[in-house]
Amino acid sequence: MSNKLKIGLFQADLHWQAALKNLEKVETLERDIKKLDLLILPEMFTTGFTMSVQNVAENWPGESVKRLQALSDTCDTAIVCSIVIRENLKYYNRLVFIKPNTKIEYYDKRHLFTMGEEHKYYSAGQNRLVVEYKSWRFMPLVCYDLRFPVWSRNDVNYDALIYVANWPDSRKDVWKTLLKARALENQSYVFGVNRVGKDGMGLRYSGNSLAFSPKGEMLADAEEYKENLLVVEVEKDSLMSFREKFPVLNDKDDFEISTH
Repeated sequence: MSNKLKIGLFQADLHWQAALKNLEKVETLERDIKKLDLLILPEMFTTGFTMSVQNVAENWPGESVKRLQALSDTCDTAIVCSIVIRENLKYYNRLVFIKPNTKIEYYDKRHLFTMGEEHKYYSAGQNRLVVEYKSWRFMPLVCYDLRFPVWSRNDVNYDALIYVANWPDSRKDVWKTLLKARALENQSYVFGVNRVGKDGMGLRYSGNSLAFSPKGEMLADAEEYKENLLVVEVEKDSLMSFREKFPVLNDKDDFEISTH
């Protein structure tokens, strides 16, 4: 059992629809990645938040996933991000949780951003995912999922929430507020990794990648508008002790989630 984990939050300035350049960017961090247990990259890491699905989608699992798997194996570090995937004649904003030398687990983004017409190009996922890694339980989600607390609800006994995002700077206060709220209401660590820079649609991103404790304490805060690999160490014993002393999750409401 791993009581402590080192988590890396890579707040990257993504090259627009240029998978090779973005993969090369993260591969240059190999020395730093080897010091981590888990590396989290932004949403649509290889392309930016694009609706040009026919131009950028990769057949599952795709060359980008294979290359990230090789990096994970070399560094002995898990890697999380989302990538545009084509499967069974549909397109998905697919989050991949890549563990070293292990089968890849994935989650398809459930809440598609209708204001950006994401729903016209991508198919929504139907199931949540909880990944066990080094005796920790992670539930990874994607960007707009953050606004929907029922989908994020800790009714599946996870230890940490992960949100990968392309969240524009015009709504950065919402991003920061909701990340803290998800930590407090779920008594969970929360890691939010957002991109920086300007995308091909003209949207600007401030980053504001953050890590919160189960008590809602800010553990790490990336400098705005700057590419940065932020590293935070988390401890499971303190999480379990807090839940035992203040067991609010014992009083949670029971419900079933409908995906129709």
